[in-house]
Amino acid sequence: MFKAIYIDKQDQQYQCSVQQLDEQVLSAGDVTVRVDYSTLNYKDGLAISGSSPVVRSFPMIPGIDFAGVVEQSDHPDFAPGDRVFANGWGLGEKHWGGLTQKTRVAGDFLLKAPASLDNHTLMVVGTAGYTAMLCVMALQKQGVTPDQGPVLVTGANGGVGSFAVAFLAKLGYQVVASTGRPEEADRLKALGASEIIDRQTLAAPGKPLGREQWAAAIDSVGSHTLANVCAGIRYGGVVAACGLAQGMDFPATVAPFILRGVTLAGVDSVMCPNHVRLKAWQQIAQLLDDNMLSGIGHDIGLGDVIETAQALLAGKVKGRVVVDVNRD
Repeated sequence: MFKAIYIDKQDQQYQCSVQQLDEQVLSAGDVTVRVDYSTLNYKDGLAISGSSPVVRSFPMIPGIDFAGVVEQSDHPDFAPGDRVFANGWGLGEKHWGGLTQKTRVAGDFLLKAPASLDNHTLMVVGTAGYTAMLCVMALQKQGVTPDQGPVLVTGANGGVGSFAVAFLAKLGYQVVASTGRPEEADRLKALGASEIIDRQTLAAPGKPLGREQWAAAIDSVGSHTLANVCAGIRYGGVVAACGLAQGMDFPATVAPFILRGVTLAGVDSVMCPNHVRLKAWQQIAQLLDDNMLSGIGHDIGLGDVIETAQALLAGKVKGRVVVDVNRD
């Protein structure tokens, strides 16, 4: 038997609770993992609350991340005792996810844990940090260097934003952090931000072209914020877009792209191929330090997940939430 966050839909009624389950109900897959840690992300909050149609089939165990130890494997790349982790791949949406003490998945979803990162650290980073690194890599791929000017990070108090600030600063970039929580300015500066701006300056409908302010940007917000970010990028600059916290719409014009040569680079962490994931995690392992980790994450138990998910959706949670699935 094992405990899990369990989502079901009975007579059109959406239900989410902590359940004790039998191993026989585990989903199909060729690797069984004893989970040590998972995470709580914005998408998990949507799944747990039922406020957005994240879950594609029922019943479902949410959780887009997990790290643990292989118990049984029919996959050639993994053996019992291997430390493994997973991010994305439709976990918590189409496949049972990581907010559980045990899971069974396709081995192709898994990566072996880097020797330098323990399972807890892997989940402090999680999908948020891995997505942030994919965004940094997108800027690097387009040739953005620290000497070209400041880089804007929107949603800077969220998981992706916090790691984006920290990674960019560690790589020598001047980072401007946009946030709606000015009381968190000291935390963001400790992570490496050199300037804090109010997210309201970007959140409302703006002009097709604004003042050229930033050499590049990482945006996890979307909607009017992304449109205003693109309008404020310097000639030849780059925006890496990876989220939609404000909305899925993009109420912009082509002006930044055809008049200033701005590049909008889309970043997807869910179906990203493993060879790119490995490059991202190699960079993450090189850049992580204790100060970065202490400023970004905090732990909860499995029994705290549902209540914390509501707080997360209400914008009351800062940084990363790591779930110790073996703690009530």
